[in-house]
Amino acid sequence: MLLERAEPTSALVRPVSGLLGAAVRTPLPALAGARTDSPRRWAARHRRRLIAVEATLAAAVAAVVLSVRADDVASTDGLLWASLSLVVAWPALLAVTGAYEGRSFGVGSDEFHRIARAGLLLLAGLGFLSYAAELYLSRALVVVAVPALALVTLVERYAARRVLHHQRAQGRGVKRVVVVGRGGAVLELVGRLQRTQHAGLQVVAACVTPDDRSRVARAAGLPVAGLDDVLDLARRVQADTIAVTSASETAAQYLRTLSWQLEGTGLELLVAPGLVEVAGPRLHIRPFDGLPLLSVEQPRFTGWRRVVKGVLDRSVALAALLALAPVFAGLALAVRLTSPGPAFYRQERVGLGGRRFTMLKFRSMVDGAHSQVAGLSDGNDADGLLFKIRHDPRVTPLGRHMRRFSLDELPQLVNVLRGSMSLVGPRPPLPAEVARYDSEVSRRLLVTPGLTGLWQISGRSDLPWEEAVRLDLRYVENWSLALDLQILWKTARAVVRASGAY
Repeated sequence: MLLERAEPTSALVRPVSGLLGAAVRTPLPALAGARTDSPRRWAARHRRRLIAVEATLAAAVAAVVLSVRADDVASTDGLLWASLSLVVAWPALLAVTGAYEGRSFGVGSDEFHRIARAGLLLLAGLGFLSYAAELYLSRALVVVAVPALALVTLVERYAARRVLHHQRAQGRGVKRVVVVGRGGAVLELVGRLQRTQHAGLQVVAACVTPDDRSRVARAAGLPVAGLDDVLDLARRVQADTIAVTSASETAAQYLRTLSWQLEGTGLELLVAPGLVEVAGPRLHIRPFDGLPLLSVEQPRFTGWRRVVKGVLDRSVALAALLALAPVFAGLALAVRLTSPGPAFYRQERVGLGGRRFTMLKFRSMVDGAHSQVAGLSDGNDADGLLFKIRHDPRVTPLGRHMRRFSLDELPQLVNVLRGSMSLVGPRPPLPAEVARYDSEVSRRLLVTPGLTGLWQISGRSDLPWEEAVRLDLRYVENWSLALDLQILWKTARAVVRASGAY
C-alpha cells in the first residue's frame, strides 16, 4: 500500500457533515454584542470574493473562445452574445445549485458536486438554446469552453478552500460552539470538532448533566453549565451555534423546548444523530405525518460502482506501470547494489473476504528482517496491533529514503493490476492481525484493500491504532468514487510532506 511504513510486521474526510446530521437555522438578528469577526459577515465577504473571481474566470473563457473563433464571421454575433452571457450565467447557475451557501464552504464534497451540477446545467442550457433558437453556436463554446470553465472553477474552489482552512486554523471566521448533552457524548463531540478545525467550528463551552459537570470541565478545560443554562452560557461566551448530542436528556421534548428558546437569538442549532462514521450521502430526512425521520441507507459493497472502480484501478495501474518502468528498474538495481538480498520483498496479506494474497514491495530493510522482530518488540512506538519503530535499525539507508516518499510501495501496482488490491481502500492486514480482529474491525475485509486510504492521508504511522481502525471503517461504510478521487488527490500531498513516514 502506497503509504504504509513497515515490512515484516506492519500494522494496521472526520468530516463534521457526517457527525452533525441536521441543522435548524434561525434567520433573526444575532445576539447583542456580536463579535467584529462575525461568521456571517466573514462568510458574506468570502462569497463576494468567490463571485468576483468566478465571473472573471467566465469572462476569461469567453475571451478565449471569441479570439479563437474571430475568423468565423457567420457565427460572430450569436457567439459574441452567448460568450458574454457566461459572465452572468455562470455565477447565477452556481448560486442556483447552492455553490455559494455558507454551510458548504470548506467542508465535505457538496461544494464541488454543486459546481459540477452547474456545469451540466450550463452545458444543457447552451445546447438547447443553440438548437431552439437556431444560433448554431460554436462547438468550441459548448463542448470545450463550458467543461473547461467548470474545471478551472473546481481548481479555484480547491485553492480557496486551502486558504479558508488556513484562516480557520488562525481562528478567523469560525463559529463559536456550545456543546450540549451527556458527559461522554459531549467529550466525544468536543474531541471531534477540535480535530477538525478546518470545519470552522470552535468549541467554547459545554452544557451537561449535573453529575458530569466536574468531569467535563476537567477533561475539556471549558466553561461548563447545566442543561437548563444553555442560552445564558451562549450569551456569556458569545456563541454562534448550539450543538446537541444524541442523549436521553437532549431528546424529544428537551430538544423542542431548546429550539423554541433559541428563536429570535440568531443562534444556529445543530443536532448530532449519534450515527458514528455515517457520511452525509447515506443520510436522508423523510417526513412521516409531521414527524421527521432520519433515513440511513445501507452501505453497498457490490454493483456497477464496484465494477467501475475495478476497471479504473486496473487501467490506472497498467498505465502507471508502463510509465514508471524506468523508475522500477532504477530502484530495483539500487536496492541490489546497496544491500545484499533480493530487490523485492514479498509478504502474505489478507484481502477482500479474508482471502490471502502476496503483497509486493521494494525491499527497504535488511534481508531477513522478519527474524529480528522478537529482539525489537520492547522498542515498539505503536499501540494496539501495530508494530512500528520510528528509527528501526533494520531499515537500510536507501530504504529510509524510499520510505520517506513511499517509493518502496510502488510494486503494489502489480497487486492492483491482479485485482488483489485497489488504488484506494483499507490497509491490507497481516494474517496474525486478522486472527485478533473482533467483529467490528473485521468489517475492514468487506472491501478490497488499497495502496492508500483515509488512514494514510491522515497521519500514517503517527496515528494510534483506534484512530487508524476508525478511519478504515469509515471508508468501508461510506465508500464512493468521489471519495476515492479525493483520497488520491490528498495522497500526493501526504507523500510530499512525508508526515508519519517511517
